[in-house]
Amino acid sequence: MLFTNRTDAGERLAEALLHLQGEDPVVLGLPRGGVPVAFQVARALGAPLDVIVVRKLGVPYHRELGFGAIGEGGVRVISEDIVRSSRVRQQDLAAVEHAEEAELARQARRFRGDRPRVALAGRTVIVVDDGIATGATAAAACEVVRAQGAARVVLAVPVAPPDAVAWLRTEADEVVCLSTPRAFRAVGEWYEDFSQTPDEEVVALLTRADAGPGPGRASGPAALVSAVEVDAGGLTLAGDLALPEGAGAVVVFAHGSGSSRRSPRNRAVAAELNRAGLGTLLFDLLTPAEEADRANVFDIEPLAGRLAEATRWLRHRVHLPIGYFGASTGAAAALWAAADAAADAAADADTASGIGAVVSRGGRPDLAGPRLAAVRAPTLLVVGSRDTTVLDLNRGAQRELRCENRLEIVPGATHLFEEPGALDEVAALALDWFALHLVR
Repeated sequence: MLFTNRTDAGERLAEALLHLQGEDPVVLGLPRGGVPVAFQVARALGAPLDVIVVRKLGVPYHRELGFGAIGEGGVRVISEDIVRSSRVRQQDLAAVEHAEEAELARQARRFRGDRPRVALAGRTVIVVDDGIATGATAAAACEVVRAQGAARVVLAVPVAPPDAVAWLRTEADEVVCLSTPRAFRAVGEWYEDFSQTPDEEVVALLTRADAGPGPGRASGPAALVSAVEVDAGGLTLAGDLALPEGAGAVVVFAHGSGSSRRSPRNRAVAAELNRAGLGTLLFDLLTPAEEADRANVFDIEPLAGRLAEATRWLRHRVHLPIGYFGASTGAAAALWAAADAAADAAADADTASGIGAVVSRGGRPDLAGPRLAAVRAPTLLVVGSRDTTVLDLNRGAQRELRCENRLEIVPGATHLFEEPGALDEVAALALDWFALHLVR
């Protein structure tokens, strides 16, 4: 199993942990790389998020090879086999441990600041990392958690070697691991993007989690996502449908530029909409074979046709207002399909067949040029201030729109909204727009 990045891994891991929602869990991320994964888990479960600070002890001449780990509260886990095989002097190992103790104290202060640790006494605690190599760090984390009074310890990771998972099942009450490849060399080989997570990102994620969903936002867990097969005019496309209890509307996501329903950015936005009581449908506009030809992602008219067919399929299953959220070239498909839906609604005098609202994230609405003037759904265009080329294209497309519309520019954001807080701003803008124009 290959993960796009830590956000994608966290979203997939969260689905495997939904059975713990009723246990009022606490989620602890191992810094630094485990925190982005843990953030997605905590958000999906509606659980508090904190860090569990442990430090791997690396053999001096081969730091990637861990001979043990230390954790808060004086916990120390040592692999005697690695110590013996490394043939390193005890004083050198002691020097490594002393240095890591100082770094452990620094990290705890850096990440938490003035915030106290989340109380673990009597709680189910989910320890999350981005992957496991030897398992020493994860074992230390489990011991730290037990020492702090946890009633039950669950270790959750996207990927780990089978032997490490087998050992860690003796250290934790439950181990949830999505992938246990036998040909395992390093955690990073199972990620497309395994870039380093800076301290600043860890602090930002903990601050966001501590602040909660914000004023007026729902704070409950995300809706359970069901895998569906979308009938798009006789073509079956894989999709994920989420319908929170009492949903007021459904937002259909149109992906672009070769991304699929697995897009971590769109899934993050969808999760926020779900938490606010909106249903979502994410599905693949292209088959895997079609994705291999980049020209297909710019062929807007057939993409819009598939989106329209998928919308008809959805209307047979839910009787709720429907909106579109389009990204990149998918935004053009959303606007094209919305224009066609407006024409159908006018012809049938049936407003229920129209599209209630459209949001474009970093989109290419210009590619729907001939259909822009026919769009009747209120349309929000969201672009990063540093995405200058796309921003100019959105300004030009906005002049062609005849519906209610607005252009929102997210300061400091680039095309993929990867900057801290940028995607949260997109989700907040989209939620406000749908709440105003889509929900009855």
